[in-house]
Amino acid sequence: MIDRIADAAFAPAADAVAQGRIPGAVLGIVTADGMRAVRVVGKAQTVPTPEPLTAGHWFDLASVSKVMATTSFVLQLADEGRIDLDRPLTDAIPDLRQYDVANAPERRLTFRDCLVHRTFLPAVEPIYTYGDDPARLRAFVLQREWKHGPAVYSDINFILLGIAVERLTGAPLDALPLGEGLSWGPPPGPAVATEFCQWRGRVLKGEVHDENCSAMGGRTGHAGLFGTVEGVLGFAQGLLDGSGASAAMLEAIRTPVEGHRTAGWEIQFPGWSGGQACSPTTIGHTGFTGTGLWVDFERGVAWTLLTNRVHPTRHFDSGIFTLRPATGDALIAAFDAG
Repeated sequence: MIDRIADAAFAPAADAVAQGRIPGAVLGIVTADGMRAVRVVGKAQTVPTPEPLTAGHWFDLASVSKVMATTSFVLQLADEGRIDLDRPLTDAIPDLRQYDVANAPERRLTFRDCLVHRTFLPAVEPIYTYGDDPARLRAFVLQREWKHGPAVYSDINFILLGIAVERLTGAPLDALPLGEGLSWGPPPGPAVATEFCQWRGRVLKGEVHDENCSAMGGRTGHAGLFGTVEGVLGFAQGLLDGSGASAAMLEAIRTPVEGHRTAGWEIQFPGWSGGQACSPTTIGHTGFTGTGLWVDFERGVAWTLLTNRVHPTRHFDSGIFTLRPATGDALIAAFDAG
């Protein structure tokens, strides 16, 4: 059954590769009882020399790092009673905007505010243009008076959460435990190429694509995690069968707090990346490089679509925003057909 589902769900990605929209794609599916299927097509790299894609290649997960690493770390700390999600970040980062202790609005932001992107912080800032010293750039993020705006999905929220985790644990993010098949870069195996980076002057392969993460040391709360398809599926299965998260953590990632956002994750909404056929209990998240993970708790199935859609450039219509929901809808239709 799972092989039939995988064949049906993989058809849109195989077609996208055949049309030259994306160089390569890996689809992985896992059920709550541990059945798995993986499909692979295309190239891990097209320039400067072609390289076939395999199931063993490591992908730059980009913003999927936010949920697979940072959100999990924060919720684990809350589960242990070491933080209160509704308390301010200053419980972990007392020097946040330390030169305006009385008035700085950043000092009133809570862990939950950042997890659900309920802040005034901008979506992104070219932090890497201010230098390449990781410690100095972290200080810049903490002391900057951020321009106010409407609540948006923001990398800055998770950069702050990553710093908070490091302060609370007394360790860098790459010292914290991850499952097999997951690693902060550079990964310990063959890597999928992403973009030719104009800033770094080369095709990126095995080094983080996100410029801010790179300048800040390659390990931040918003990006930097690499994974194989089996590594991502292992994480997803831990959510489905409860072995990878406590009951409180699962409730937090499944319960909407702000619109379609839960703690770190998204739930289904019109135009969502996971498609419209999945159950209302489905959560998911995507990454800029062309990655994504979705977990349908009602059906007991999860899937990851890993692509290198930014290779060799992001400035091309890869069709990723229609490919993702098409994959999810095809998977659920095949799953429901039994």
